[in-house]
Amino acid sequence: MICIEINHYYKIMFIQSADQLGNTIEISFPPKRIVSLVPSQTELLFDLGLNEQIVGLTRFCIHPEGLVEAKTKIGGTKKFNIEKIKQLKPDLIIGNKEENYKEGIEELMKDFPVWMSDIFTLNDSFNMMRELGRITNREARANKLITEIQTGFEALRPTENVQKRCAYFIWRKPYMVAANHTFIDNMLQVAGMINVFDTHVRYPEINPEGLKELKPDYIFLSSEPYSFSEKHLDEFQAFSPTAKVVLVDGEMFSWYGSRLRHAPGYFAALRKSL
Repeated sequence: MICIEINHYYKIMFIQSADQLGNTIEISFPPKRIVSLVPSQTELLFDLGLNEQIVGLTRFCIHPEGLVEAKTKIGGTKKFNIEKIKQLKPDLIIGNKEENYKEGIEELMKDFPVWMSDIFTLNDSFNMMRELGRITNREARANKLITEIQTGFEALRPTENVQKRCAYFIWRKPYMVAANHTFIDNMLQVAGMINVFDTHVRYPEINPEGLKELKPDYIFLSSEPYSFSEKHLDEFQAFSPTAKVVLVDGEMFSWYGSRLRHAPGYFAALRKSL
């Protein structure tokens, strides 16, 4: 902690933090004006009790319903309005390497402290929660939330000795899947699944006709970023007739903030239904 004394009556407190990209930033403590550029982390900030401190968020920040509507919208995650953010005069901006675009983040870093997450595993998400709790003066709440989520996942145990093989689609035309080195892939493992595209990296375009050779037990069609629906089931069933095609809640597999509280129960129910 750093303290700068302006006069006998007024002091400014600062705290240093290393984000998940290895950047060390200095933040006024506790921050009073926060802008969040990531939906899952926006929900986390609200759940940490920072409603009054949040001044701006993206149009994709939809949780918690009833609270996000009152906040200033600064555009999307890939194309945020830098001038509008500057007008909000934030003393902390929270982003993510994958969800935000590099040039915009670098521009914001010239004027504001920007804390960046970079998350591939459940443990990465815990580290993010822990540090955001520390730098926003919500450490106790963050630790309690982490413990709750950890307890939920510890209770989630595979129901069979043999794991089922799955393909997780995030986009259609071009057809794209979640592969290795993604948070979704880690969550599939936690849920007791084997990703048939684990030899690929990130979010590759694939030839769906090749699915039959990979022999997945399940084809998961995510609700986001592409909004798959029942009208797509037959299309994917034709690619792999022996697989079961299932619509899944993308938030449960890809949101790495406080929504993780609901993931263990969702995974347990999903496995029971398969």
